[in-house]
Amino acid sequence: MTNELMACTCPHHVHRNAYCKHMAAVESAMNGTLDAFPSEDDDDAEPDDCDCEGLNGFPCWPCVRAGREELPN
Repeated sequence: MTNELMACTCPHHVHRNAYCKHMAAVESAMNGTLDAFPSEDDDDAEPDDCDCEGLNGFPCWPCVRAGREELPN
């Protein structure tokens, strides 16, 4: 593992430049948050790249990663 940012070739990452499920899987497999994607210091603050409003009630990944929202089961 390097200190460089991860990239993915899936459409979600390529076209939206967003953190994708593939990156989340790598992060999960590494048993913790990667240094390349640090958590927000203020868990209650809305992330700058929040897109929850445009997702019809589904939480955006930046809010899930920051601990503001949870993914539905």
